[in-house]
Amino acid sequence: IPCDRKDELIVVIGVIPARLHSTRFPNKILTPINEKPMVMHVYDRARESEKLDDVIIAIDSNDTEEALKQYKPNLKMTHPDHLSGTDRVAEVVKDMDVDVILNIQGDEPMLNPSIIDQLVSCFDDEFVEMATIGSRVIDSSDYLNPNSVKMMINENGYATSFSREIKDYQIGGYYHHVGIYGYRKDTLSHFTTLDQSRNEKNLNLEQLRALDNGIAIKVAMTDYPHRGIDTKEDLELIDFNK
Repeated sequence: IPCDRKDELIVVIGVIPARLHSTRFPNKILTPINEKPMVMHVYDRARESEKLDDVIIAIDSNDTEEALKQYKPNLKMTHPDHLSGTDRVAEVVKDMDVDVILNIQGDEPMLNPSIIDQLVSCFDDEFVEMATIGSRVIDSSDYLNPNSVKMMINENGYATSFSREIKDYQIGGYYHHVGIYGYRKDTLSHFTTLDQSRNEKNLNLEQLRALDNGIAIKVAMTDYPHRGIDTKEDLELIDFNK
């Protein structure tokens, strides 16, 4: 259950890293959904959050800027050669006076703003450096899908592992990972200075870099039916009119 924010004010912003050229799904962020680019659905939903002071789309292409300008979002051009969305987020906030940064995936057009607020609430605990969301809604198709990341948590509500593929006997202990992250600014800065860990490289999951380097990840649990868009086929499975 998320708690209320403390009396003292902290500045929290959401950044949506929006790399144009996706290997599995080229130009994914600009794919039209109900005549509006996918990333704009994410942006508009994020702006409905009660606990974000600002939302920024971190872009890497003039083509993206041109495609989005009619919607007048808050855009920030970033270096095109970043290896990850987290690096792109870190560039955006480097010189900003902020306390907590949320890395919001640009392929979550069904994002529920309450998930953002729940994640922000994790940072009411001064000892939380990094946080993410876990969902209890997980089914057999998720267990078999390597694009659906699974996670385990301990009794204190911290992540202990993230996996793409799991064994049958492990099924009972896993939750669905919702790929949205929160960081304190100094933790984000430190994270981006670390080399990729072996586990991160093997599974292509950068959150493992945090665990491998002793950065604890608090997990806010939800019943949110997470469905990101990894392939064109995923678009057919989601009702965007809800």
